Amino acid sequence: MQSPDRDPGNRSIDWQGILRTLIVQVLVLLALSYAFVRYVDWSSDRAMAEFSAASLSAAPGAKPHPRSAAPVQVVKAKTPCFRSA
Repeated sequence: MQSPDRDPGNRSIDWQGILRTLIVQVLVLLALSYAFVRYVDWSSDRAMAEFSAASLSAAPGAKPHPRSAAPVQVVKAKTPCFRSA
């Protein structure tokens, strides 16, 4: 459908309309990119704060595990496996 202010015999390209559309698209893309970066920054700060709070609250009550009294034995050779067929 032709716009009423244009001559129907004139079939030229509306460069001003294309330029306006392109500018609006670029501005929307920049706004969405900025919002995405801010969201990632905010969520990582929040996750770090939650992680720090959880590690600080668990640290005072945590007790270290006692070491095992039994020494660790090293296996020197593999034992053969005999299968009955």
